[in-house]
Amino acid sequence: MKTIKILTTFLILITFFSKSFSQTTAYNNPIAEQRADPWVWKDTDSTYYLIATVPEYDRIVIRKAKTINGLGTAQETEVWHKYDKGEMSTHIWAPELHKIGEKWYIYFAAAPIDDKWKIRIWILSNSSQDPMQGEWKKEGQLKTENDSFSLDATTFEFKGKRYLAWAQRVGDGTGILLSEMKDPTTLTGPEIVLSIPEYEWERKKYNVNEGPAVLIKNGKIFISYSASATNHNYCMGLLWIDEKEDLMDISNWHKSPAPVFSTNDDFNRFGPGHNSFTSSEDGKDVVMIYHARNYKEIIGHELDDPNRATRARIVYWTKSGFPDFMQSKED
Repeated sequence: MKTIKILTTFLILITFFSKSFSQTTAYNNPIAEQRADPWVWKDTDSTYYLIATVPEYDRIVIRKAKTINGLGTAQETEVWHKYDKGEMSTHIWAPELHKIGEKWYIYFAAAPIDDKWKIRIWILSNSSQDPMQGEWKKEGQLKTENDSFSLDATTFEFKGKRYLAWAQRVGDGTGILLSEMKDPTTLTGPEIVLSIPEYEWERKKYNVNEGPAVLIKNGKIFISYSASATNHNYCMGLLWIDEKEDLMDISNWHKSPAPVFSTNDDFNRFGPGHNSFTSSEDGKDVVMIYHARNYKEIIGHELDDPNRATRARIVYWTKSGFPDFMQSKED
């Protein structure tokens, strides 16, 4: 009888610790120094690709690894460089890597060097099996209804339809827009505005909604986005819709009245945002990839400070099925 009790206790402890360790993933943060607006794509062979903004704003780089931590030491390859003049010659920002069908696409922001705030969305494509090899060809500018300041395009498929979410000039700031797509390079419209900077936390120094990232889970479509200036005021908001509803009907969308992830001095986490979502190596957890600084005070303009670093953290879930970004938890 005593032996059975000991064995039972042992099995309970093994089960407990197995569950504890399986639910805890340690990331070597920061994953990548001086890499802002990070986007991680996990391919079908479980290879992770990291693409992000470099502080020189002059090129697009990719690194790959079999683990998220491995991205930190992986060799980086420059796959495209800005032009010397004309279109796509400055402000190479926020590239995203997507595999659509058998082809790779990079969506990114760029401007002409003689008009550096004429920022628009541009697209490159590559038919190589490995996006770090082959030739990246210019697909051209992604045309929107209004030819105005636009950036941070992300694309996703839902119920057989492809959509694009992006940030664009709306009124006195930038808002989050959504449109259906004819193909990976063409919008069909209509273009609807999902969110504009209406709350105080979205209007710190600049009136900004940008960097949308899509997460489909628990019967809902979530879109996280970033708000305010890219200093310690930068933070994340959340939009959502029931997946049974019409995505192109703005009345079906909901918005959090408060930020869901923001600066936390206790953990030296300042200005977190511009995130993407991927899955853990075992596929059981959603992992948020985002950038932040480890200090508050910035000398000069925040866009000239190079030290936004790529970080990773597990996304937890509330009982009602919403993402909990664990604001009070360290990475």
